[in-house]
Amino acid sequence: MLFSNISILDENFDYQEGKWLGVLDGKIAYIGDEDPRVAADSPDFGEVIDGKDRLAMPALYNAHAHAPMTLLRGYAENVPLQQWLNDLVWPFEAKMTAEDNYWATLLSCAEMARYGVVSFSDMYYHTRDRARATVECGLKANLCEGLLAFEPKPYSEYPIAQLNLDLIDELHGTDEGRILIDYCIHAEYTSNPITCAGVAEAAKAAGLPIHVHVSETKSEHEECKERHDGMTPIQYFESLGVLDVPVIAAHCVWVEDDDIRIMREHNVSVAHNPASNMKLGSGFAPISKMLREGVNVCLGTDGMASNNNHDMFQDMYLMALLGKGFRLDPTAVSPKQALYAATRAGALAQGREDCGLLKEGFKADIAILDISSASWCPRTDMIGNIVYAGHGSDVVMTLCDGRVVYRDGVCPGVDIEAAKAELASRVKRIVASL
Repeated sequence: MLFSNISILDENFDYQEGKWLGVLDGKIAYIGDEDPRVAADSPDFGEVIDGKDRLAMPALYNAHAHAPMTLLRGYAENVPLQQWLNDLVWPFEAKMTAEDNYWATLLSCAEMARYGVVSFSDMYYHTRDRARATVECGLKANLCEGLLAFEPKPYSEYPIAQLNLDLIDELHGTDEGRILIDYCIHAEYTSNPITCAGVAEAAKAAGLPIHVHVSETKSEHEECKERHDGMTPIQYFESLGVLDVPVIAAHCVWVEDDDIRIMREHNVSVAHNPASNMKLGSGFAPISKMLREGVNVCLGTDGMASNNNHDMFQDMYLMALLGKGFRLDPTAVSPKQALYAATRAGALAQGREDCGLLKEGFKADIAILDISSASWCPRTDMIGNIVYAGHGSDVVMTLCDGRVVYRDGVCPGVDIEAAKAELASRVKRIVASL
């Protein structure tokens, strides 16, 4: 594709108008002021699209998701986290089949693509079926098989140890690198030191990241200290070697100053989930402090039982505002920091170095927004408009590796009506069996 006269956010997140933007072979091939076709050696860009009243920005990276939990949207409401998990979520999940996971992931992918998301880090089960749905929709994903390890025994004795090796062999790097496999530890309170140390060794041997929940609630954080001689979850995981590989640490609501230092030193990426943390009453993560200390803060939606939608524009909005209100500081988190968290920071957390920016040679992960409506006028501060006035519904096209995964109401790889019908019948079956 070739976009003419389009506004862009360049690689420095600066707003520029009247640009030409060319996509070729899955990458951003041209950004400039002149029509690239005037050159004698210009490639054939194909379709030319008028960019008037359109903004091209980096597509979004969802750094913490549980895609199949779309099945639980609206199911477990208005209860604290532990009751939410023990009494509602885990019994429901125990009834979910591989096909349930496939259809729920397919609909989640379609919803994410509609809102400008091209990649997500997903912790759940039935990884092969989640990968199949992701590929069909055309998105990218870092997938990990969820690990609950209550029995203190070597990781190698858990069936998931062999499963992870099989998944790496079958799926890692497939679909032209769009599907990647990560390791998983659900959380400190759902695991044990022996197994966690084994996961750390396996991840290090494979050279792969670990996805883990950390300090989501105050009780989780304080009870960990009681169990492990005063160590916080971050200190506990550091002692077991978990932080010796790239880590996506979801939530980090109750981390302490020393935890933040450890996360910075180990290059831990924090997946901030503001909507989920508020909905479950978990608290407010010290994001502004993490940003000041140089921690890679990215953004996630969490699952649809604790957020209810995949519109990451909503999460950007919350990220930018919550720090201000919580810290009583209007400068706590800037719109640019929230936008960076939703794009480049998420790509880096997933190990996708050539993604997350509008830059020549980078993967063409692009969200095209309609900026013609009243809420976008005036355009005094475009990044402010994106974060404070923008919505996922403003996205009119999403490109993942240069391929259209959403355009004007259509996700080419997904029969939305069929997926909705499948989910409705499957939820009815599961609820009836509880």
